[in-house]
Amino acid sequence: MPALRLAIFLPFLLLATPAHAAPCGGDFNAFVANISREAAAKGISQSVISQSLSGVTQDPAVLAFDRRQRGTFNKSFEQYVSTRVGAGRINGGRAMLQRHAALLARIEQRFGVPPTIIVAIWGLESDFGKGDIGKMPVVRTLATMAHDCRRTELFQGELLAALQIVQRGDLPLRDLVGAFAGEIGQTQFLPSSYIKYGVDFDGNGHVDLRHSVPDVLASTANLLRTAGWTRGAPYGEGTANFEAMREWNRATIYRKTIGYFADRLAGR
Repeated sequence: MPALRLAIFLPFLLLATPAHAAPCGGDFNAFVANISREAAAKGISQSVISQSLSGVTQDPAVLAFDRRQRGTFNKSFEQYVSTRVGAGRINGGRAMLQRHAALLARIEQRFGVPPTIIVAIWGLESDFGKGDIGKMPVVRTLATMAHDCRRTELFQGELLAALQIVQRGDLPLRDLVGAFAGEIGQTQFLPSSYIKYGVDFDGNGHVDLRHSVPDVLASTANLLRTAGWTRGAPYGEGTANFEAMREWNRATIYRKTIGYFADRLAGR
């Protein structure tokens, strides 16, 4: 995920905030013990809790990265989009539209989101799954952020959601890796969004947003549909669909970039 997007995206994903947050700061092991009790109260099995949290340690690199990401976009739209949507990425997106045409048609039929928007997001977030989607252990990352007192309730909720992903069998713990704020997969879902919007579109019984292209693209469409996307309506700035994309990213410049990329993929 682009570093600038983190600063915009994180404060608005409060979907899994625990009702009674564990006290932040202080002894890290005591904090983890409190989180373990919170997880058990929410129905996470002791085996998953032990597997996931036993021996977990803080990651200073996560806090250092987070402290560097305090700004917002400081470029004009023209400057920003020129760094994100070039000829190579447009050509790659058009190739993805052709390669996955049947899949994208089924997704559009079910969720009402056009293929160009889905592929634009996919391209911006991970270069269509070929880019770096993160290799950091999500549980360690989120435990580190949750222990920090600035946004402890947000990240405690995300940590509990990550344990739920393991409990559901969507991803094994060894594969629960992601970026510097715990984002997972080819379109970079935080764990709470993974739980709320994830779709098993390949029919294998699991939501796999790291490896399954059908699950990745359908889940992305489901997020937008749930946020109020209207089938067949325009998505430019000032429209209802542009507002629906706030659930993806609140930054106007980022949403304009999604629309611009989608237009280029459509030949406009």
